[in-house]
Amino acid sequence: MERSHPKSAVKVTPKPAAKENTRPQEFKLHTGHRAVKRAMFNYSVATKFYLLEIQKRQVQKVQKMIEDEEIRSLRKEMVPKAQLMPFFDRPFFPQRSNRPLTVPREPSFRTVNSTCWSCISDNELYCFHQHAHAWNPIK
Repeated sequence: MERSHPKSAVKVTPKPAAKENTRPQEFKLHTGHRAVKRAMFNYSVATKFYLLEIQKRQVQKVQKMIEDEEIRSLRKEMVPKAQLMPFFDRPFFPQRSNRPLTVPREPSFRTVNSTCWSCISDNELYCFHQHAHAWNPIK
């Protein structure tokens, strides 16, 4: 068994020296630079929209001038014509039409899922069978 060492034999580590107070380093934020870039971008967008608006107005003005010129030329070319007078010496006598008369038909109110009466027997009153003639289009 080992004996415990006396206190004098224990090595004591020295305390670390006190650190000096830290000083903050100078740093630059990019917010000012970004704000200038954003302002330039906003200005370029605004000028672009302004120029587009001016161009639209010019196009509309030219179109309106062209339409007005077309209207003026059409009005110059138009010659008012008086309506012809009816012939009073030859009165109108209605004539019978040569077309054949229309033949009335009975309306068909069948539905697509209806069954025909010949398919229903006494026992199958509520049985619905699918028949080929039930899906024919209504005529």
